Amino acid sequence: MSEIDVAGDPLAALQDDGTSELVVRAREGDEAAWSRLVERYSGLLWSIARAHRLGDADAGDVVQTCWLRLVERIGALDDPAAAGCWLATTARNECMGLLRRRARDLAPVPLGARPASGPDEVAVARDRLGRVGAALEALPGRCRTLLRLFAQAASYAELAAALGIPVGSVGPTRARCLSALRRLVP
Repeated sequence: MSEIDVAGDPLAALQDDGTSELVVRAREGDEAAWSRLVERYSGLLWSIARAHRLGDADAGDVVQTCWLRLVERIGALDDPAAAGCWLATTARNECMGLLRRRARDLAPVPLGARPASGPDEVAVARDRLGRVGAALEALPGRCRTLLRLFAQAASYAELAAALGIPVGSVGPTRARCLSALRRLVP
């Protein structure tokens, strides 16, 4: 059996016609044949995992899973000479499955959402919210009602009806109420 140097080109291993003999011997329990298969195709499997931009741990998991699948299914391979192609396909499928699972596990983030705040930012935001709430309570009833309804996305018509004022007065009244609120927030 001639040796083919596949170190420079991982795909060269796929054309090696000695694979068939190694697979047959590995099926029969020949540990040296298994070692030679692992030696021959590990570079290919690692290059496929790396081509999918997997980190060391994930790439290692993919490579290990490919070898496990071959151990489980070596007896079912129709063409022992195609073991390299079978391993390459298995590696690609494992990589894609891993990437799909990873994408599915990520929680969707709304467009424009800010990253999670640290404890200091949360404390500052709570303090500011408390000051705004206290200032809102200090406003006259009409301003308090208008700003609360406006914060709930009420339309100008709804605001006008709730306050008993013309629709054209809602904008200027809202501006005066917001100005008063800004003056009250320390």
